[in-house]
Amino acid sequence: MSILNLFTKKKNPMLGLDVSSTSVKLLELSRHGDSYRVENYAVRALPANSVVEKNINDVEAVAQAVKAVVQTSRTKIKDAAVAVAGSSVITKVIDMPADLSEDDMELQISIEADQYIPYPLEEVAIDFDIQGPSAKSEDRVDVLLAACRRENVDIRATMLELADLNPKVIDVEAYTMERAFALVQEQLEDQDEQVVAVLDIGATMTTLSVLVDGKTIYTREQLFGGKQLTEEIQRRYGLSAEEAGLAKKQGGLPDDYEPEVLEPFKDAVVQQVTRSLQFFFSSSQYNDVDHIVIAGGVASLEGLSNLVEEKLGTSVTIANPFANMSVSSRVNATALSNDAPSLMIAVGLALRSFE
Repeated sequence: MSILNLFTKKKNPMLGLDVSSTSVKLLELSRHGDSYRVENYAVRALPANSVVEKNINDVEAVAQAVKAVVQTSRTKIKDAAVAVAGSSVITKVIDMPADLSEDDMELQISIEADQYIPYPLEEVAIDFDIQGPSAKSEDRVDVLLAACRRENVDIRATMLELADLNPKVIDVEAYTMERAFALVQEQLEDQDEQVVAVLDIGATMTTLSVLVDGKTIYTREQLFGGKQLTEEIQRRYGLSAEEAGLAKKQGGLPDDYEPEVLEPFKDAVVQQVTRSLQFFFSSSQYNDVDHIVIAGGVASLEGLSNLVEEKLGTSVTIANPFANMSVSSRVNATALSNDAPSLMIAVGLALRSFE
């Protein structure tokens, strides 16, 4: 029943492997006291369409990319943690008798799970975590129940095994983001009780996570990302996808690129941020956020954070979970710094080693 391994405590070091629609990002952390150190880090591009909207379409191709990124990093660790998209997971808080052992709780949940999960139980992987005393009664506890279609879990486990790794944890992106956000939260002023919106803008998907006092209360995924900018560069300047991607990062595009292509895209990002927040406001008790954190590859666009701050009137930070970490001499510190906003999921996964 615990195949999902969302909440299982792990003591051995694990690789955090973030498999997005365009790349595989590997991160290995160590901890010394309260401080973390980046031991290994590498990124490998994925073949086109091997992952679409966070679904693995070509498990062999992804496994080969994972194997390559492991070789590039030269890590010796074989245990790995990966994540499924939040949209593929059902979560529900239920209350249960406080005097039940974990084994008894697992048995009771397996018997009653069909009340909470709208799929045949043989098609899902389930896990649970005791959250603490229930507000309803002193002799009951709140239990977070999480269920994911087994095919989403199995394909990721298979992919890791094909890459000669051991699948130790299949996590949920929303929880990995919350874990990584704790490192970013340390950098914010007035941390207590803050309502913070984290917008992870990747290549094809934007995920909004809203956290109150460091705990996730809302997530939503929408199709929007940096690939739209890449495709516009391709179309306008007659470049291949690879050439456009490099030009976007390294520069060298014609003089009309900024006013004609980049600025309209940044305006589109602001519209997307506004729209995502409006969805949150319309479905919650909140009508404002105290702070916005921008993550994902798009976060690194020059001037984007200032534009969002100016248009929305809310303070904005670009995510850097490594701000207070040391870095091994094996790691390219400049590349790590440049990629920092896009490594939140990988960080959240790597942090599972220390729970």
